[in-house]
Amino acid sequence: MSQEAEGKKRGVFSRLFGGGQSESAPETAVEEAPEEEKRSWWSRLSGGLSRTSQAITQGVADVFTKRKLDALTLEELEDVLLRADLGVGAATRITEAVGKARYERDIDPEEVREILAGEVERVLTPVAAPLVVDDSKKPFIILVVGVNGSGKTTTIAKLAAKWTGEGKTVVLAAGDTFRAAAVEQLKVWGERLGAEVVSGAEGADAAGLAFDAIRRAKEQGADILLMDTAGRLQNRAELMAELEKIVRVMKKAEAEAPHAVLLVLDATVGQNALQQVDVFERVAGVTGLVMTKLDGTARGGILVAIAETYGLPIHFIGVGEGAEDLEPFEARDFARAIAGLDETVDAES
Repeated sequence: MSQEAEGKKRGVFSRLFGGGQSESAPETAVEEAPEEEKRSWWSRLSGGLSRTSQAITQGVADVFTKRKLDALTLEELEDVLLRADLGVGAATRITEAVGKARYERDIDPEEVREILAGEVERVLTPVAAPLVVDDSKKPFIILVVGVNGSGKTTTIAKLAAKWTGEGKTVVLAAGDTFRAAAVEQLKVWGERLGAEVVSGAEGADAAGLAFDAIRRAKEQGADILLMDTAGRLQNRAELMAELEKIVRVMKKAEAEAPHAVLLVLDATVGQNALQQVDVFERVAGVTGLVMTKLDGTARGGILVAIAETYGLPIHFIGVGEGAEDLEPFEARDFARAIAGLDETVDAES
């Protein structure tokens, strides 16, 4: 990204989000401090994942410091990895990799974390995929789903800011018709971005709103339509049936719609995120994931378990409330940050 484009992006983000305002108060956003803007993504990522990496680092140190490798230490290592929610498969492979040809000798904790990072990267590399907007589909229709409080509306605003900063025309659909605050948030962000917001009366039929939003986005010649939805628990059958209806009605307005279905997951829910992926994928045909709030948990390894179980593309991760704390997902960066290791630099760059 050029300096000019980066500056424009930061300017938009600063006006929208300030120094990390909460989802409930966009109208009070203030300019970010210059020193905050200068922080690299690696700095934000490693800082955001610090609770998880500290738990793993301390656990590994406790297991391996001044001890020879044996069956008991491997069992204790597996427990550390399971507590970080890496999943049984990944935890088993990592412990096997650590134990290979190392029995009855000392092993440095950092060597263990290097092995861990390598195995995590291997799992995540196939699913680390950018969200590609197909310019031949106008508008490119994105449905955003998830449970209550996962960060859907804020994620939509950040994505809208990214794409309008690239010169694309974006329409926002306020499909969370039962939460007035969500509608107002999108209207505030839409005004600041110059993006039209399609909304209805409080409690209006979200499927009907989706139909109207697609029609309006077509009339406007918009590049992208971002459709918000009400948060819904995955175990509420009537709410999931409503989501199925939204998808059906969207297809009546545009046969291939939605072109992408993003599931926004809150990392702090841990293992419950696996069930969310399972249900939303079956009901709405999830095409990719956005993981938020990784900075709020010591169990950030859940992303590894999700990747291994479902193999869905991971498009973005969030490690804070600030605007630039949502970035495209990179497997190597995540793997090294979660293992508490330093950033690596590609020799070709």
